[in-house]
Amino acid sequence: MGSIPLQRDILQRPGRVVAGQGGDVRPVACTSLPGIPQASAAARRFVRAALGDWSDLGLPSDGEFGDRLTDDALTVASELVTNAVVHAGTAVDLLLRLEDSVGPEPAALVLEITDHHPARSVRDTGAERPDPAEYGRGLQLVATLAESWGITYRAGLKTVWARLLGDDRYGLPDAAADTDGLRGSVPRTAGAPALGSGRTARDDAGWAGRGGLSFLAEASGLLAGQLDENLVASTAGSLLVPRLADWCAIWLENEGAGPAAEPRLAGVWHTDQARAGMLRAALEKEPLRLPGGVGAGPVPIPWRGGAGSGTDRGEGTGVALAHRITSGGRTLGAVLVGREGAGDIPGQVVALLADFVRRVGLAVGAARAYTRQATISRILQRGLLPSKVAEIPGVTSALVYEPGDDGVVGGDFYDLFPCPGGRWCFVLGDVQGSGPEAAVVTGLARPWLRLLSREGFGVGEVLDRLNRLLLDDAMEAAEAAALMVAAAGGQQIQDGEQIQDGSQSRFLSLLYGDLVPLPGGGVRCTVASAGHPLPLLLRPDGTVLPAAEPQVLLGVVEDVAYGSRSFDLEPGDSLLCVTDGVTERRSGRRMFDDGDGLARVLAECAGLPASAVADRIKQAVHAFAERPPDDDLALLVIQVDEARNTDVRSGSAGE
Repeated sequence: MGSIPLQRDILQRPGRVVAGQGGDVRPVACTSLPGIPQASAAARRFVRAALGDWSDLGLPSDGEFGDRLTDDALTVASELVTNAVVHAGTAVDLLLRLEDSVGPEPAALVLEITDHHPARSVRDTGAERPDPAEYGRGLQLVATLAESWGITYRAGLKTVWARLLGDDRYGLPDAAADTDGLRGSVPRTAGAPALGSGRTARDDAGWAGRGGLSFLAEASGLLAGQLDENLVASTAGSLLVPRLADWCAIWLENEGAGPAAEPRLAGVWHTDQARAGMLRAALEKEPLRLPGGVGAGPVPIPWRGGAGSGTDRGEGTGVALAHRITSGGRTLGAVLVGREGAGDIPGQVVALLADFVRRVGLAVGAARAYTRQATISRILQRGLLPSKVAEIPGVTSALVYEPGDDGVVGGDFYDLFPCPGGRWCFVLGDVQGSGPEAAVVTGLARPWLRLLSREGFGVGEVLDRLNRLLLDDAMEAAEAAALMVAAAGGQQIQDGEQIQDGSQSRFLSLLYGDLVPLPGGGVRCTVASAGHPLPLLLRPDGTVLPAAEPQVLLGVVEDVAYGSRSFDLEPGDSLLCVTDGVTERRSGRRMFDDGDGLARVLAECAGLPASAVADRIKQAVHAFAERPPDDDLALLVIQVDEARNTDVRSGSAGE
């Protein structure tokens, strides 16, 4: 899926200063994040950027933010945002507020993480919580890192806040946070060797405190940001070696394969890249498969270090532990980690490994769920769209369709098909929303349109009847949902959410028209727009005219009569039809069609063939913003072929 757009508002700017009592300046930064796994990574980026902005402005007044405060702020924000996303499942609001020191009160940074599901309380820490990787470490981290914290409930909102003191209040210099490749992960003494080159007891002891918590917080965000299981495995291996182990290997079960199928070796990592190939060769001979009775805890594996040392005699010593990768009670694979020249692995590192592997399991499970959803969406999308569009004599058509890159079924659809009486009909539609609800409406609307068109109804009549069909279908679905709620006794179901299936109105924007060839060349076009971006007519001289009148969406108003507009398309004329993925493409606060932007680009396409016009519009839409489009993009170009000795026009877009 891509990175999350951050709408950061740093209020500490000239003319944008938030003043507290007595004139003390209290800068504030806030953003809203969607309730998806990547939100925690976006939260860390936002916090780091906000603190950097304030430091550039000389805030706080007593100096720059130190590494310790920055690390703790990143950790708390990451874990509490993760906690809110996992348990509330709503969008999350993140607010930072800097409080200057007043008298004996030290300077402090306040973080507020707000979700929109106040009925779901934050779990407190306790022995009954079986899996901190699944239920979150938010409050444990807050209690460890914050000077004070709390939870505030308001109507429709729940906020967890934490107050972090400046670095000078910790009693530790920033140098104590020296790391081995991951900020805050492995506190080390000066001159201590890195992992993989002879550990010291102090190296491993550092994982028992703040280093372990920071490592898990950073690892959670990195793992959750991957939507492919192979990338999850690659990220996990890179985090383990060399920070916790000299080498590791990860196997993943083949989804959909039978229980007897061998797991595949997803990756092997070693502190010495020259020895990684030999280690892989040794491990590929016998895939790791843990016995069925083994739980999620560590399993010692006999290991003499032979393969890892590049010798067949098994010389050297070492230790290896295996962990089952699980999610939702299902085995997804296994992780094998090893250390060379060590008699055992300290208990605090074993516990950290187990916690880390649980998070790997959650990430692999989420990646597989996303892959399944994306696969189903692609199959549905192919079934809901025509396999090909009709070819019209004397007319060339060009189609561009790009579904949004969010892994769900989009709401845009198109069609171009023949009808009795020598007519050809074209359709470009956009269903409200996406996913299964949009697929239902698309699956109903396209066959209805074909049926009504082939029955000989005019363009306006087709929209009238389709509007009534959508309203009738939505009413029946709403009545069915009401009966389900009544049967359930009107009680809240599943964390306070009542049954909603079918109760949402099914809105549809549609551009529909037909084409009838004219004896002397060209075609007669009749078109109607229902809540859809208007089609544009391009003349060979570069003139661009709107070719329809705006009308209300389908599925909204019952008593409405849709009208249509007819005009002649002469040889060389082009008709451009688009969805709002084109017109509403955003770059900051601007949209692509602001100031007739689409018409200006189309005017530059005069004289180009239909395929070149479609390609030029698509390129302009993509180039309008740095980020790739996040909405479905569909456009259809209908161009009348050039004919000899055709100099007389028989109509115009204004007829």
